[in-house]
Amino acid sequence: MTEPAITPELVAQHNLTPDEYQKILDLLGRGPSYTELGIFSVMWSEHCSYKNTRPLLKTFPTKSRKILVGAGEENAGIVDIGDGLAIAFKIESHNHPSAVEPFQGAATGVGGIVRDIFTMGARPICSVNSLRFGPITENGNEMGSAAASAASFGASPDEAVGEAPTRTREGACAPQIQNNRRLFAGVVSGIAHYGNCFGIPTIAGEVYFDKSYEGNPLVNAFCLGVLRHDQIARGAARGVGNPVFYVGPATGRDGLAGAAFASQDLTEESAEQQRGAVQVGDPFMEKLVCEACLGLLATGAVAGIQDMGAAGLTCSTCETAARAGTGIEIELDKVPQRAPNLSSYEIMLSESQERMLIIVHKGREEEVKRIFDKWDLPWAEIGFVTDTGRMVVKHHGQIVADIPAKKIADESPVYQREAGEPEYLKETRALRLDQIPQTTDAQTDLLKLLSWPTIASKNWVYRQYDHMVRDGSVVCPGSDAAVLRIKADSLPDLGSAREARAFPEKFIALTVDGNGAYVYLDAYEGGKIAVAEACRNLACSGAVPLGVTDNLNFGNPFNPELFWQIREAVRGLADACRAFHAPVTGGNCSLYNQSPNGPIDPTPTVAAVGLVEKPEHVTTQWFKDEGDAIIVLGDAVDEQDPLLGLGGSAYLQVIHGKKTGTPPRCDLEQAGTLHTTLLGLIQSGLIKSAHDCSEGGLAVCLAESCISQLVARETPRLIGATVDLTRLLTPPHSPSDAERVAGRPDEWNVRLDALLFGETQSRVVVTCAPLDAVKVTERAKLMGVPAAQIGRVGGDQLTIKTVGGEFSAPVTELHDAWWNAIARAMA
Repeated sequence: MTEPAITPELVAQHNLTPDEYQKILDLLGRGPSYTELGIFSVMWSEHCSYKNTRPLLKTFPTKSRKILVGAGEENAGIVDIGDGLAIAFKIESHNHPSAVEPFQGAATGVGGIVRDIFTMGARPICSVNSLRFGPITENGNEMGSAAASAASFGASPDEAVGEAPTRTREGACAPQIQNNRRLFAGVVSGIAHYGNCFGIPTIAGEVYFDKSYEGNPLVNAFCLGVLRHDQIARGAARGVGNPVFYVGPATGRDGLAGAAFASQDLTEESAEQQRGAVQVGDPFMEKLVCEACLGLLATGAVAGIQDMGAAGLTCSTCETAARAGTGIEIELDKVPQRAPNLSSYEIMLSESQERMLIIVHKGREEEVKRIFDKWDLPWAEIGFVTDTGRMVVKHHGQIVADIPAKKIADESPVYQREAGEPEYLKETRALRLDQIPQTTDAQTDLLKLLSWPTIASKNWVYRQYDHMVRDGSVVCPGSDAAVLRIKADSLPDLGSAREARAFPEKFIALTVDGNGAYVYLDAYEGGKIAVAEACRNLACSGAVPLGVTDNLNFGNPFNPELFWQIREAVRGLADACRAFHAPVTGGNCSLYNQSPNGPIDPTPTVAAVGLVEKPEHVTTQWFKDEGDAIIVLGDAVDEQDPLLGLGGSAYLQVIHGKKTGTPPRCDLEQAGTLHTTLLGLIQSGLIKSAHDCSEGGLAVCLAESCISQLVARETPRLIGATVDLTRLLTPPHSPSDAERVAGRPDEWNVRLDALLFGETQSRVVVTCAPLDAVKVTERAKLMGVPAAQIGRVGGDQLTIKTVGGEFSAPVTELHDAWWNAIARAMA
């Protein structure tokens, strides 16, 4: 086939700048072939090279005594969990593909992250996801970020500054809502299809709905696997002369240049043009590939292994050679192909799924063939390892690519982008407490919050997932963190020459968290809060953090205001990870997340993994027994916060239609003390339930504790509570003039809406036996954590007493609003 001439227009179509093209010319000492141009375009894309974020990522803490494989070393990080066992885990995005083809985009996102785990030699044992969509209901938060801020101060949406969407609540029309529902349903179906068919439990996750994600949903997929220390596999092309095998289904044109597609703004035109960049997955094939690869690794015949993920054959060849400091030569005529007349450009850039590249110790080729024939999998010997340090690609007897492997894999251009504080923050920071109308009907407000899809039960989602397969699930979706039991059959098989060793069962807790509204309003505080909430959810489950993996979802880094968001959020994430001794084991950067309406809210998502020392320490969020004492750990309201926890809150968004203000402060020292104290109380056997107080504040936390337990899939166990929130308040005093101006009541030093719905950080609601209540509160106070008993569990109503009186709601009514909200929206 005749290759096109390399012109400036063709270079620009490959998202390479003139300076980058000049660097290619300097590196090669000649002009690139068309295939080489395609190789550079994907390997130097943001998706593969992190050229705009690499300097920021270096600020993350990545070391600890338990880290066996660190961030950036391989396809996934690996952490020691004791007794010679380890876990491999990672999170990655498939945002743009899911916007174009939601089912296949989400399905192949799951498939890709699963391959990253078994490539490390680990058996995948669970999946988690973090999802974001536009609104699926006509009410709730329908405002764009900048428009909401402007509207809250009387400005018209057209006067809102920055690049954020400028749509008011009234602007959300039925076709947009229907499209959001279509994307939501398609993504959930794709995740369910791939995970259920592969046979892996999808055990936890989160879903947010906000106008900023309309047209550009976020689909972040996480996987965790288990292995022994001596089973860690490496993605390096070691051993000059060792043969290189291609394993898995034949290469086609699906997924062509998917990495490059993920590294550009999403528009209607680009989405239509790049529909072919969305891969097509086959989970049954992936299951065969997984078992065959784990079986082959057990023989010791593998010198290196790498999945063909982003950038396909290109990435797998150059990266394995770069890691080993070797070279690699392949012949494309030997690559299995399912479409006729594929060009070298298409073969190298295709992202057809379920394919692996395996470097085999010379002389052991027959073992490879035998194992893959056993699993009825296609294979082909396509090349060998060299000592040249170059990636050489041949096709039809001609060299079509000859590039230094390390230069293409590890030495992409790196940029220090300009950063500038966003203009819209002047508006959002100006919000004062007296501009927020006080609640006039707390019970109705609580029901509205519980039925807001972001807060409402996600059972419509997780009931489509098999979260019990492999019989390791201890705490299923619906609590602060999921808990998984690691047992003997969780591990990869050993070779015939080795004996299995007995080990005690392990209990791993997992959660994923991230609040884009907080990061939009204060990127640094929002970044800290994402990590703090994830670690708090682990603590509520009885787990100590082992590490985190993050997915950085942001807009176009060329915009100084958007790059400022990235920089500040990363700074917050890094500081919080250090505070909680939770190293970053790896992750993913997904930039250019914006539709023609504007960028998404900056959304770093944090998946945290922790270890529960003993099975009796596993704790869940729902109330347990009649008569149990209810205790709040942490300050009821942060009085150093001028908005008392209402800034950026769910209450402000749902009840007042505003996404503005400054989010709650995150005091990392205070948060760490709370987590240590809570874990100590759980490990001493005093705590029956523990629930993180986050979106929706204390009232929502109490309601969820009453209504979130499932005895079976269809049978909820509901239990009421009677609480007196006046016990959390200091005695009446004569207010100062400043307090009167701030809108605080004369009788007490806190507003009712702030007490009920404010999102002050570092708070947990726990329960214990009545006789243990004094012991729990006194121990907490001794550790420096405020603690107050506020009520007891029991009855069929949630009754909340406040300074202004009390209100009650049947738990059946609360449960109906919370449990059925998404199902009603999707009906």
